[in-house]
Amino acid sequence: MPAPPSRRVDLRPASTGQATTTPLPSWTPDGVALKRCTFKHTGAGLGALVKALQRADVDAVGIERPDGPVVDALLEAGLTVFVIAPNQLKNLRSRYGSAGNKDDRFDAYVLADTVRTDRHRLTALTQDSPQTITLRMTVRARKDLIAARVAMANQLRAYLQSTLPGAIGLFHDIDSPITLAFLTRFPSQAKADWLSPARLQAWLRSAGYYNPTNAAALHAHLTAAPRGSTGPKAAARAAVTLALVTALSAIRAQIKALEDQITAQLAAHPDGHIFTRCHAPEPCAPPACSPRSATPAAATPPRSLWSASPGPPPRHDSPARSSRSAGPSTSKCAAPSPTSPATPELLTW
Repeated sequence: MPAPPSRRVDLRPASTGQATTTPLPSWTPDGVALKRCTFKHTGAGLGALVKALQRADVDAVGIERPDGPVVDALLEAGLTVFVIAPNQLKNLRSRYGSAGNKDDRFDAYVLADTVRTDRHRLTALTQDSPQTITLRMTVRARKDLIAARVAMANQLRAYLQSTLPGAIGLFHDIDSPITLAFLTRFPSQAKADWLSPARLQAWLRSAGYYNPTNAAALHAHLTAAPRGSTGPKAAARAAVTLALVTALSAIRAQIKALEDQITAQLAAHPDGHIFTRCHAPEPCAPPACSPRSATPAAATPPRSLWSASPGPPPRHDSPARSSRSAGPSTSKCAAPSPTSPATPELLTW
């Protein structure tokens, strides 16, 4: 049959083990499939993908992910890209059947047909500025490190249950600086037994603890807890405790370094005042999303602006959320998490 004047395609990573590929189905305006192709995620594969789209005179592309090498190649080639988020795709499957199984070929059809029928509801993806791309990558890296910090803190807490139970709950957070300093100095039950209320108070003063006069209550907590490991195995377990503490301290240090980078990048960004805008009448916590572009969006404000907010903003379901160039019209301000009162986590959309 003759080629149609315009076509819609879907780009969706296929599950093919380590060799990730991109299926490319092409459709007529009536929703009839013309061709399916598969391209590897390599430089040559992406080049072949763009050439295939240009030869087919494609005018619109549907994709689930709003960033990455595939999206960059499509935008650089001047193609129109529409992002349909995975949660939207999940709801759209019910249009075409009741089966809830996840299938790459079927999802490819759903994405392409949605671009064909609902293009007027979608917002085209646009290229971000280099400053915004860098800022978003830094915010996401901080989010990943926070997840690693929480996982490592949970691992340390679980390990201390059999090695040194008295250290659990001794201070507010298992990964706080004072807790890590205590475990570095007293990693075993034998060393913790050396402490008396007076010795603990002296150590708290040397460590810069804000309330060293509370040493008696802290010492009572240590003595009331179950006994930890003693004997020949205690030294080996203390070495593991120190390894976990060292790893957790390194993660915290890198999170702090990224926070300093985010503050500097926001100060230099031409739209930094937009990214840091919040709903709250007073300075609020870091918005729970990453920056998108020069339109109202959210990022991490300077640490001097971080505090608890009165509550979450209203929900916004605009299709603009699927575009890099259009973020939510308000920021989401979240209260500090129990594991880090001063550094709440950032989420991305």
